[in-house]
Amino acid sequence: MQIAENLSLLLSELPSGVSLVAVSKTKPIEDIEAAYAAGQRIFGENKIQEMTHKWEHLPKDIQWHMIGHVQTNKVKYMAPYVSLIHGVDRAKLLKEINKQAAKSNRIIDCLLQIHIAQESTKFGLDETELESIITQNPSDIYPNIRIVGLMGMATFTSDLDQVRSEFSYLNSLYKKAKNTLTDIQILSMGMSGDYKIAIEEGSTLIRVGSKLFGERN
Repeated sequence: MQIAENLSLLLSELPSGVSLVAVSKTKPIEDIEAAYAAGQRIFGENKIQEMTHKWEHLPKDIQWHMIGHVQTNKVKYMAPYVSLIHGVDRAKLLKEINKQAAKSNRIIDCLLQIHIAQESTKFGLDETELESIITQNPSDIYPNIRIVGLMGMATFTSDLDQVRSEFSYLNSLYKKAKNTLTDIQILSMGMSGDYKIAIEEGSTLIRVGSKLFGERN
């Protein structure tokens, strides 16, 4: 099975301490089942309705990561089960996740998304907004959220020095944030095209889809 072979090859490249999110967005349930059978347990989706449909039909020991931009009005649909929300890019979203997590009697793990790319189309907090959130005892303000790390996406460019510099900058913010909040242990950066550079620059969690499942549908 090609997916199993791709997964085995990919995992063999990862150093210890780096985990893989298999990006299964747009992929059919059969593809996820193939990766699951080969041992993969963390899957990433970018649309809440699609992720919820898959959660309903697949084994319950799968950890579902929401890796896309999150609309506040959709949080309620994933609050009962989501394992990690990658793209927390504004305080308003923190409030909504906290509210919906409380309704589900859960504490939801979240990553703060930092804007490191040159493209204005990408979302994320700036350094000042990040500091404002992590220095205000977020666990007191949002008791049903645990901020466990940072996430960022580099510029989509062939200039690998620029990509490296953006990842390096995010890692410097991560190290500072770790000194402030003890729960911070995850640095999510790196996708199919740039995960090797991301790992060299300190990533602990990479998001890979096409290299595992083939080109997106």
